Amino acid sequence: MKSKKIADDGGSETRIVVLDSGEEAFAALTTFANETGITAASLTAIGAFEKATIGWFDFDKKTYKKIAIDQQCEVLSAIGDVAVGDDGKASLHVHVVLGLSDGTTRGGHLMAGMVRPTLEVVLTDTPTHLRRKKNADIGIALIDLDPASSR
Repeated sequence: MKSKKIADDGGSETRIVVLDSGEEAFAALTTFANETGITAASLTAIGAFEKATIGWFDFDKKTYKKIAIDQQCEVLSAIGDVAVGDDGKASLHVHVVLGLSDGTTRGGHLMAGMVRPTLEVVLTDTPTHLRRKKNADIGIALIDLDPASSR
């Protein structure tokens, strides 16, 4: 992974993060956010995976149905955010649309993606903190905008 800060505007920083073949995207981006102290950010990305796992949230079961994409696929679009989770560490929430060789697409919540040959990520963080808090009624962690629960 390589990264470079390309803008610093009043506390808001924009970085380009380039992942290489063989890196697992979700884990690498989570590690990057933790190591750089990012507590609130948006991200977009394009590139490709040799395989990926996406998820579709099943409200009745309160869990993600895992969908394996076991082939080379283009990351046509990835959009998401970074907040601080209940454990105090970076919590990513990323949705992707993946293009397959026959022109069809698959989309959902990114759970894992093995990069091949690259993933180019634009990450814009702000000097604030966002808190992602587990919502027991739904079964997932959501951004909590209640100032009392943010640090």
